[in-house]
Order: sequence, then C-alpha cells, then structure tokens
Amino acid sequence: MKIEKARAFLDVRRATAPCRPVEERLKDFQAVELRLSDREVALQTARCMDCGTPFCHGYGCPLANVIPELNTLVYEGRWEQALNLLLSTNPFPEITGRICPALCEASCVLGAVTDPVAIRNIELEIIERAYERGYMRPRPPRARRTDKVAVIGSGPAGLAAADALNRLGFNVVVYENAAEPGGILRYGIPEFKLEKRILDRRIALMKEEGVVFETGVEAGKDVSLRFLRGRFKAIVLACGARQPRDIRVPGRDLSGILFAMQYLSMQNRILNRHGSVANAGGRDTAAVMNAQAGQKMFRANVEESESITAAGKRVLVLGGGDTGADCIGTALRQGAVHVEQWEIMPKPPETRQPDNPWPEWPRILRTSSSHKEGGERRWNVTVKEFLGRDGAVCGVKGVEVDWRREGAGSSSAPVEKPGSEFVASFELVLLALGYISPGPNPLADEMDLKRDARGFVARDRRNMTSAPGVFVAGDMTLGASLVVRAIADGIAAARGVAEWVEEGAPGTDRR
Repeated sequence: MKIEKARAFLDVRRATAPCRPVEERLKDFQAVELRLSDREVALQTARCMDCGTPFCHGYGCPLANVIPELNTLVYEGRWEQALNLLLSTNPFPEITGRICPALCEASCVLGAVTDPVAIRNIELEIIERAYERGYMRPRPPRARRTDKVAVIGSGPAGLAAADALNRLGFNVVVYENAAEPGGILRYGIPEFKLEKRILDRRIALMKEEGVVFETGVEAGKDVSLRFLRGRFKAIVLACGARQPRDIRVPGRDLSGILFAMQYLSMQNRILNRHGSVANAGGRDTAAVMNAQAGQKMFRANVEESESITAAGKRVLVLGGGDTGADCIGTALRQGAVHVEQWEIMPKPPETRQPDNPWPEWPRILRTSSSHKEGGERRWNVTVKEFLGRDGAVCGVKGVEVDWRREGAGSSSAPVEKPGSEFVASFELVLLALGYISPGPNPLADEMDLKRDARGFVARDRRNMTSAPGVFVAGDMTLGASLVVRAIADGIAAARGVAEWVEEGAPGTDRR
C-alpha cells in the first residue's frame, strides 16, 4: 500500500497507538497501550517531511536516533534496514518505544505548525516486527579482549553501558543487588507500562551475546572493592538516584505513608512472584487474574511488611510527575475506593505559552493513561499535617497556596492562602516527590568519590570519577532523569572506558 508522501504531512492527521478500554484494563496489569495497524504505520511514516534540519534527531533525541531516515525505511517497507539503523544509536528501542516521553516528537518540525509525527510508535513497530520476523538474533562481538569491566547496577544506564562495552569486545559482568536484573525498569515501572517479559527477552539476548549477570550481590559488601579492583580493568557505577525527597510535617512517622518507589516495587514483586497477568495467556485470553484476588494471594505468601495494598482505601499521591501517575494506576488496579493526586505547583496550561516556543520541551498539562482511569487531581495545594488513629494515617490537613515573587529577580515561592485549610480522609499516602541524591553507596563511600554541589557523583568528560578507572553513568551522576537519558549516558560511559583503555591504562590488553 502506497500513500502519496509529498502531501501526507498536509493531508494525514497524527494517530497514536490506541489503549485498551478502561473498564477492561483496570481488571489486570497487562500493557495498556496496543499497537498501530499496518495502514496507520504507513500513514504516520508518510507524514515525516524528511526535513533539511531534523530537530528530532539533533536537538530532541538524547540518543540521536536518525529519525527521518528511519521513517523513510519503514515507509518503503525496508524493516530489517530500519532495525539496523535504529540499533546503531539505540540499544533498547523496545523499552524507549514504550516509556519514553518522546522528546523527539516535541521538537519535530511538523509540530511547529500542527501535530508532530508519531515517532515513538514507529520506533516500537520497528523493534517488535524485528522480533516477530526473526531479525533480532544474538550479535556477539567478533573479537574479545582479555580486559574485564564490572558494571554495578542493572537499570537503564547499567544495561546500556554493559551492552556497549560488550559490543566493544570487553568481558562484562553486571552486579545487581536485587534478585533479578533491570533496576527501575523491573521494580519501579508498572507492568501495565512495561511488561517484564519485554525486559526478560532483552536480557536473555544480552546473556547470549556474552554479558554475565550476577544478581543478589551488593558490590562493596558481598564483593569487595579490593576484589573488583583486582579482577576488573574498569568499574562503571550505575546505581541510580536512591534517596527520595521526603516531606517534614507533623505525623510523618505514622504508618501508611510510603515513598512511591517502595509501593510500586511491592506491586511489581507481587506479579513477579505469582506470574504477571501479562503472561497469563495473552490479551485475547479470558484467563485474566482479578486484581484484588491477586492481592489476597500475595498477602498469603509474603510478610506483612511487604503486603501494603490500596484495596478498599482512600489514597493520596503527593507529587504530579510520572511516578505519581504510576501510583494512581496501580492503586486503582488494587481496588482503591478513591484516589487523589496533589501537586504544589500551579496547573500547567493546555497549550504552549509565548515563553515556551517550539522546539523547546512543552511545559503543558500532561494526562497519562492512569489519569484517564480515575482519580482526582489538585494543584496549588500542599500538606500541613498528617492525621493519625492508632498509629496509622487516617487523614491529611492540607492548605492551598499561591505562588509569588518577593521582589524583582527573585524566584517564585509558595505562600499559604489564608483561610484555605481543609481536612481530607486518606488511609494510604504515597510520596512521589522526586530524588535528591544517590544516597549511601558502599563503593562510592569507600573510595570517597568526589561529589558535585548537589551531592551526585562528579565525573570528567569521559564519565570517569575522581578514582582512576572508576566511571559513573545515569541518575547517580545526572540526578533523577529520563530512562532515555540514562541509556545515552550509559553508552557515553562505555565509550569513556574504551578511550581510557586505548590511551594505555595500566595493565591493558590492547589487542
């Protein structure tokens, strides 16, 4: 099927992948988003204008995906060539194609005048069709070095560093303190956004290509720094930003107040232990686990401290970002009777404002699939006190705020609105307020690695820390950011390792 490409950007409207009906998806933890049809893929690739200056490639995408050429190859039906081009810049398109906020689309030139090309959905089609058609095969390096590199952490930055180093011929061992590799991809992102079978499929491929994963191992404790220094030419730290931002108000010590990542990790472990709904026969099967039944089965098999659920509760999510939205979707699936999300910032505008022109990232109101499933959102509101009964949270005293500038050149600050205090009942409070530092880390602390002004691990242009041969990647050095940026930084760290080795690091095998 051919579409007239010369006019497609004028005649064809943007279309993105549909989602399963709300009433259906709230009964399970399967992926919410479906895929584009063959015709929709062809129409959307035809909309790409093949710009002379593709901002999507050079400005928007942290991985510098060659987007216009990818669209052309897909439009022409050259799927394997599109795959090879995509993998040349992006090691994990099956992940970014599902959870990336699509910075590329925000800077698409077509988006300056109308809706941008559906780049993320096209990227996902390239990789999924590659798996379906057998294009995704193990691709181990043609030659191996004797040099070994240890990667500490298996989140997006660690996986990207390991993959890139392996392709460069290094012998790579990934150490992960959790039971299974994946970091935030496995334990932090809900199944309904990223089914873990997708992650498992990719990790299995990495193993076939020669990457070794050692799980349940805490580097710096279970394996010492001395061991790592003696066995590995270089070490890449990719341990994430683990210290969440807290809220200091009366009642914070009550039970039933959790950090968002604690809560999301609990639910992912439920599905991991008992088999996720996503693996219960596929989307067309009637054998779908009821969410509340799954919770009961889980609680019967784990310790009480691990079985906190939203079932039958009124839930408050503090923080208006993606993690907060993930909490909403999870709580609704667990059977919460009411969910609210509070944000201290003002409600964003529906469209770009004059001080936020294209191709900047649009600072506009974003509504996720979880927001469309239920719950309420409130802006310009914060917590003054948590209220308790028998040691557990039972309510929140809130207050509305205005944002004001104290003087010329000063930044805005929230000021309580007189007479706006109120009390609301909640039995579960989830703190999704971001992250402030990497937190304690045995290796970084033992080496006394230099930190930047924010408390994150400092590095040079090659991603090397203040300790020679020790590199860092991802949120541990960037601060909490996007998965796609962590992947890009993991690749940068791998290149830094290779450059350092090629320059003649002590004891290096340069074959």
